[in-house]
Amino acid sequence: MKTSRRAIQRLSKFLFRELDNNFFGYSFYKLKVFLHVQSRMMFEKDFRLHKEDKPVLLILYCYFIQDQNAGAIIGLDINKGLLISGPVGCGKTTLMNLMPKSTRHKINYEMIPTRNIVNNFNEVGFEVLEKYKDTKDYCFDDLGLEPTGCHNTKDCNVMEEILLSRYDLFKTKNVKTHITTNLNPEELEARYGSQFISRLGEMFNLVSFASSTNDKR
Repeated sequence: MKTSRRAIQRLSKFLFRELDNNFFGYSFYKLKVFLHVQSRMMFEKDFRLHKEDKPVLLILYCYFIQDQNAGAIIGLDINKGLLISGPVGCGKTTLMNLMPKSTRHKINYEMIPTRNIVNNFNEVGFEVLEKYKDTKDYCFDDLGLEPTGCHNTKDCNVMEEILLSRYDLFKTKNVKTHITTNLNPEELEARYGSQFISRLGEMFNLVSFASSTNDKR
């Protein structure tokens, strides 16, 4: 049965905290219920969360409600972007689609699979790199799964170039970038270079699912 938008609006009024001013008071159960119903609305399928997902989910909720006090306690900087890593099928992409819907705060970004960006570069060329030098927030999905960039026989590590440009925007204009990836830091360095890795801590909150997380697909 399809969930009505009115039901979603009612659920969005849930108080996800059980205790005021206490990060660990966020209600994992209520948030699970909300995301489950919202996933039915957006994708017409269930998205199930498991008990072992609780730490990641509560960190993400802290970020999306922009809870600065709780963030300071757990080392989360609400002024940075998110880099969410974890095994295939753990729910990274789905959560980055759903979480902005769970709060009244307006955290908006465009979700773009990195393979689409590189395929576009291979067809159009270097002007594609200019697109991501704007002040819009983006979430680059599945970083590391994109093909090799090559236009008119000229090779280019497309995402490395874009991410370095995004770092400059972050430093000068506080423009945020978010990432989902299956790669660990060592694999990211091998793919995108030490220059990008040296900027990770400045640009992103690093949030990781456990390597043993089940495939939810």
